[in-house]
Order: sequence, then C-alpha cells, then structure tokens
Amino acid sequence: MRIRGCRRCRDCGREWSYFDTGSVACPGCGSLRSVGTGERQRHTDAPVDLDLSEHRVALGDDADVGSVADELKTTLRDYVRQRGFVRGGDLRAVDDTLLAAAELLHAVDVLERIRGDPDEAIQLYVLGLLSGADAGDRPEPSAVPDAMADARGLAYAEVLDRFCTDVGTWLDEYPDPAAERVRRSLDTHIRRVNAVYGDVPPAESEALVRAARALVSYLTTDDEAALSTARGRLSELG
Repeated sequence: MRIRGCRRCRDCGREWSYFDTGSVACPGCGSLRSVGTGERQRHTDAPVDLDLSEHRVALGDDADVGSVADELKTTLRDYVRQRGFVRGGDLRAVDDTLLAAAELLHAVDVLERIRGDPDEAIQLYVLGLLSGADAGDRPEPSAVPDAMADARGLAYAEVLDRFCTDVGTWLDEYPDPAAERVRRSLDTHIRRVNAVYGDVPPAESEALVRAARALVSYLTTDDEAALSTARGRLSELG
C-alpha cells in the first residue's frame, strides 16, 4: 500500500515519521488527532521488534517448549505478519530475525506433532532457535536436523514468497527487466518448495535466501555483480 509517511499532530503541531513509529499517535502529546502530509510512499514493513524473553522466562529450566507453544506461536505470528520488504518506498533485504522467527514458528508445530516422543536433537534445535531468534541467530544449514528440514523449507518459502510479491510491486514502479527475470526465477523455485511442503535440503533454502539478498543488493546499489550472483545461485538449483 502507499501511505503518507510524515504525520502532523493536530493538537500540538509535532511532526514525525509513521515509517519509523508505525503509529498515528503523536510521540509528543499522545494525541490520536493527526494528519498525513507529504507524498505517498509504498510501505509494507512495520517497524516492529521481536522479543522472546518473556517466553524464555516462562519456560525456565523446562526443556518442553510445548508448555509455552501457544503463547510463543502467537508472538511469532504477529511479528511475521507485520513484516514486509518495502519501508517508506525503500526496498529492504530479507533479514535473519524474520527468517529465524518464521522457522521457529514452523519448528514448534513440528515439535507439537511429535510431542509424545521427540528426539533430543530436535528438542535442542528448537530450544536453540528460541534462545536466539530475536537476535537474528540462525543455525547453519548443516546444523538442521533431518526432521526439521521441512520446517525450514516452508518457513523460508513463506518469507520469500512475500519478498517476491513486494519486489514485484516495487519493480512495477521502478522497472528493471533483468531484475524482473531473476525475481520470476526465484518465484518459480519458491513455488516448487511449497509444492513439496518444504521438503528440500537446507542448503537449497539457504541458496534461495542468498539469491534474494543479492537481488536487493543489485536493485539498491546498481551492483551488476550482485545480479550475476543472484542469477548464478538460482541456475545452480536447476
């Protein structure tokens, strides 16, 4: 959507950036009486932070993430739902916190399905995600247990699907045929991952993320080498 990012309080006259606060409430006097000013900009990414400390405290020394699963998933869904890749007209890359949050959300679902007798490696993996997702800590592809590969595949595909949509909309305004071809190639790979319910090697999921980041690097810095990198990573996947 396109919104006016600059707002002015009708009561005290203060101006602020909605893109930075995500709120129409005046940061000066708290009034909700404000009006948007300036040009409209495309905006899909809310300025939200992920904080999982409350869930870690609730879990305590208990290794059973299932005991906090419902509340944890609510926090993760709310965060993932509000994230996008265009803020105030500027294109943004896929960041580690969003990827880790999406993966943790799917990983908790997997853990709940096998809650009767979960493998210790799976429990430790989910606990590891919980301990660092809000800091952007993502386990390396080689550290993903086989039983969690689908969770990572689906999570990354979910994030990248939204990424492709946002980039496509952004390219409608700033056309670049070469970038659009790469975006479509990335989108095709993501559809394939979704078609097999995330059942791809973690290294393939990582390659898609790196291709997406290289595409943003090209679009924001005009780095032709980054575009070649994105194209190459996708071609290696077949």
